[in-house]
Amino acid sequence: MAQNRVQFQRGMSIPDFQRRFGTDPQCAEALKLARWPEGFRCPRCNHADHYLVGHGARKLFQCNGCRHQTSLTAGSLMEHSKLPLTTWFLAIHLISQAKTGLSALALKRALGVSYPTAWLLLHKINHAMADQDDMHRLCGAIQLDDAYLGGERAGGKAGRGSENKVPFVAAVSLDQRGHPLHLKLNRVSGFTLEAIGQWAKAHLAPQTVVSSDGLNCFAAVADAGCIHQPRVVGALKPRDLPEFKWINTVLGNLKTTLAGAFHSLNYRKYGAEYLAAFSYRFNRRFDLRGLIAELVVDVATCSPITRKRIQGFAEAG
Repeated sequence: MAQNRVQFQRGMSIPDFQRRFGTDPQCAEALKLARWPEGFRCPRCNHADHYLVGHGARKLFQCNGCRHQTSLTAGSLMEHSKLPLTTWFLAIHLISQAKTGLSALALKRALGVSYPTAWLLLHKINHAMADQDDMHRLCGAIQLDDAYLGGERAGGKAGRGSENKVPFVAAVSLDQRGHPLHLKLNRVSGFTLEAIGQWAKAHLAPQTVVSSDGLNCFAAVADAGCIHQPRVVGALKPRDLPEFKWINTVLGNLKTTLAGAFHSLNYRKYGAEYLAAFSYRFNRRFDLRGLIAELVVDVATCSPITRKRIQGFAEAG
C-alpha cells in the first residue's frame, strides 16, 4: 500500500528542534526575526536606529529617535512572562506537532511546569492560532455541515436540545481535484438563518459554491453572495454520500482527537479555542517542519492577552 505523503512527512524531531532552538540566545534570535523580519522598528515612532541597554536576559532595545525602550517580548503573547524563551518555544513545538492535540496536563508533564502555567501557555498559543485563522476566508467549492461538541447529560434533554451540546459549523474547501485544502470550525449560537448568515459573511468569500445537506438554515449562505447547492439526504446518511466525504472525514478525525487527548474539556467555555487549534494544524499539514516557524511568528505578532481575558472570552462564548 502506498504511503500517504502528508502523513509520513518528516516533520521536526526533538533533536532537530534542540539544534535550532535549544538555547535562549537561539530562541531570542528567532523571536527577533519573527517580530521584525526587516530589522528592528521602534513600536512608538517606527525608527530603525537603536542600541541595546541592559545585560543578560533583560536586554532592552532603545530607539535612537524617541528614546523609547522595548523588550523582545513586549507587545506579544509572551509579554510579562517569566518563563524562559526555551520553554515557550518547546511548548510551541509540542503543540504544533501534536496531530491528535495536546492537553494542558500533557503539556505540564512535558515542560516540567505547574498546571496553571501549562494551561495559560496552551490557551495563549491556541488564541494565536484562532486569531490567525480568523483572517482567512474560504473560497471556491466547500462542503458544509452542522455538528456539536459534547454529549447528552444525565437527566437532561436528549438529541440536539441537550444543554451540554455546543453547536458549531464545519466547512472544508476543496481544490480542483476534489481534495481538501482549508478547514473552518466555528462555534455558532445555533443553527438559525441569522446565525449562519452572520457566519457566512465572516468566513466565506463571495461566489463560493457551498454544498450542504437540506438543513434549512444553510440557505442563509446566499446572504454572503455564495451559491448554495443543498442535497436533501432523506433516508440516507450524509456519510454515505460522496459529496460529503471530506467534511465527514474531518469531523471523524476531530472526534477522535477530542476523545483521545481531552478527557474533561469544558466544551461550552473553551471548545472554540480547541476547534481553532485543530483547524490551524489541519490547514498547515503539508509542511510540518515549517509549521513551528509560522506559529512562532503568529505568537510573536499576536497582541497580549491575560488569563482573566481568556476566561472572560470563554464565559462570553
